[in-house]
Amino acid sequence: MTVDTLSVVVITKNEGAELRATLDDLRRTLPKTRREIIVVDDGSTDGSTACVASYPDVRLLHTDGVGVANARNFGASHAGGDAVLFCDAHMRVPARWHRAILEPLESPRVGAVAPGIYSLTEPERRGFGLFLSGPDLQAQWKQKNGRGPAPVPVLPGCFLAMRRDVFAATGGFDCGMRQLGGNDNELSLRLWLLGYELLIVPGVEVGHLFRTTIPFDATWAAVVHNRLRTAFVHFGRERIERVVHALRQYKSFPTGLAMTVEGDTFARRGHLMAERRRTDDWFFEFFGMHC
Repeated sequence: MTVDTLSVVVITKNEGAELRATLDDLRRTLPKTRREIIVVDDGSTDGSTACVASYPDVRLLHTDGVGVANARNFGASHAGGDAVLFCDAHMRVPARWHRAILEPLESPRVGAVAPGIYSLTEPERRGFGLFLSGPDLQAQWKQKNGRGPAPVPVLPGCFLAMRRDVFAATGGFDCGMRQLGGNDNELSLRLWLLGYELLIVPGVEVGHLFRTTIPFDATWAAVVHNRLRTAFVHFGRERIERVVHALRQYKSFPTGLAMTVEGDTFARRGHLMAERRRTDDWFFEFFGMHC
């Protein structure tokens, strides 16, 4: 399966000068042809997206505070490339990164890939995919292990590529997730259970600005909801019980639980249970994780 063309979807909200710096890096390192860059502005008020007008090869789309998952999906729905790369608006990329990211996607077994990630403010902090550390579904960074592409439980959504046919078949990010927190965990878990492989490409390392404050709305109730939704959609009864028990420690648990029950969580569970090729037990056993 040949992957020749790439669509980069950059979601942004009040990113200031970071958006321009990210776009400059992408345009500098991508080939001049067989690529497109799409910026999705999810309700910026700082004027930062005005810079997009100076780039004739960058397309600007607008959403109105729909959140990370929905903004990513909206951008991907307008993409025409063989592959779609989801990119945050505060990234720095090395030269010749794109070919190393696209090559693994030529295998039909591979659903998504991502590079290693390092902190722009603390470069010694580096992670190569993530794992779920326990029943609270907290994700932690993995250390580098080898030089070639390797399977990991969770890929970072800040710089994640998938073939467009995989996006179309799976629906991309779960639009029922709220705000921030757990979007990448759910997508990665779902792709594994649907039968795909997710690979980290350690030969490419991309810089990410980890911030203490974020422009997107984020509440603990939404985080709890997202973790509960992930559990109720994908897990068996005993694992759900362990997740619920772990999350009850948070004051926002009742609100998060109410949000979960009010949504389409159980309808989505029924749909995905009929489609998946692997079980959640397989997922945790394969990666040696405990939940």
